[in-house]
Amino acid sequence: MSLFVSVKQEVEAFSLDVSFETPEGLTVLFGASGSGKTTLVNAVAGLSRPDTARIAIGDWVLQDSKTGVWLPPHKRRLGYVFQEGRLFPHMTVRQNLLYGQWFAGKRAQGKEFDRVVGMLGLGPLLKRRPALLSGGEKQRVAIGRALLAAPRLILADEPLAALDDARKAEIIPYFERLRDEVKIPILYVTHSIAEVARLATSVVALKGGRMVRVGPAGEVLGDPGFTPAGVRAVGAVLDARVARHHDDGLSELDAAGTPLFLPGISEELGKVIRVRIAAHDVILSREEPKGLSALNILKGTIDAVRAGDGPGAIVSVKTPAGPVLARVTRRSADALGLVEGARCYAIVKTVSIAPQDVGGR
Repeated sequence: MSLFVSVKQEVEAFSLDVSFETPEGLTVLFGASGSGKTTLVNAVAGLSRPDTARIAIGDWVLQDSKTGVWLPPHKRRLGYVFQEGRLFPHMTVRQNLLYGQWFAGKRAQGKEFDRVVGMLGLGPLLKRRPALLSGGEKQRVAIGRALLAAPRLILADEPLAALDDARKAEIIPYFERLRDEVKIPILYVTHSIAEVARLATSVVALKGGRMVRVGPAGEVLGDPGFTPAGVRAVGAVLDARVARHHDDGLSELDAAGTPLFLPGISEELGKVIRVRIAAHDVILSREEPKGLSALNILKGTIDAVRAGDGPGAIVSVKTPAGPVLARVTRRSADALGLVEGARCYAIVKTVSIAPQDVGGR
C-alpha cells in the first residue's frame, strides 16, 4: 500500500514544501534538526492543518485541500510511537496493550493480541507496570499498543532517540520485523544514518523544509552526492546472503557471488541481510592487492567521482556486489587516476564493519 504526501505549509518563519509517493514498507524521513520532519509528521497525523495538502494511504484519503477532505486525528487510524513509550504508569503491560486494542473496535481480532505479543516478545512482561521496564521494553510495549489499534499507518517519531546504544540494538530488529511482516506502511523519523541503512525501504531526505532526495534506500545511500549528514556518514548498503559461519569467529556472506567477511553474526544460513560499508573504511587500489590483511576485496569500475569543497572526494565504485563508496583525498584520486570508467579494487577491513551496520533486509 503506497503512501502519498504533498504538503505546503507556513509555520511562523519556516516554510515546508514537500511532495512524495513511496511504496509499501518503511519510509524514513531523514534530515537534521530543523529540516521539517516534525512539521511534516504533524500534518500527516492531523495535529496541524496545512492550507495546501493531499495525504493518502492507498485509496484512504486523510486530507485533500482541493476537495475539502480533512479527517481529524482520531479518525485517521494511525498508530503513533513517540521517543518515549508514553505508557500509562498505573496499568500493567497487558492493560496498556488492551487499551490500544480498544481503539480498534470491531476490527480487533481475538488472535491479534497473541500474535503481537509473540512478535514483540512481550509475554514475560504482561504483568509488569512501566516503572519496572527498561527503556527498550517500554518501546516494545508502545509498538505493540500502536499495532493493536489496527492502524492503517504507523508513525514512529525518532523512537530510538532516547535510548542508549544497547537498547537501540535491542529495538531495531523489532522494527525490521514490522517492516517485513506487518503489511502496514511505516513513516519513520530519524536523523541517524545507521537507522536509515538498517531500516529504510524508501528514503525521503529533507533540508530546510524542502525534499533533497527520495527513492529506494540502496539507491539514495549509494549516491556519492548524498551527504546530508556530513561526509563521515557517507556509506553504501549491500544486500548479501549468509553463506557460512566459520570456526574462527567470522561470518561469510555471498553478495551476488562476491564473498564478504565480517565479525560473526547470529543470523541463520541463507538469510538475506543488509550490510552498510562506511566510505571512510574503504581503500582503493588500481592494481589487484596482494599481501594484505584485509579479507574483503571487491573488483569494480569507477562510476562517479564527487569532489568536495575541501581536500576530499567521494568515489562510487560499481561492483558485482553493488555500489561501494570510498572517501579519499583529491590528491590520491589524481595520483591514481581515479576517473569515471577506470577499473579498481575496493578494500574493506573485516573488523571495520560494526554490528549496528548489519541487519535484516
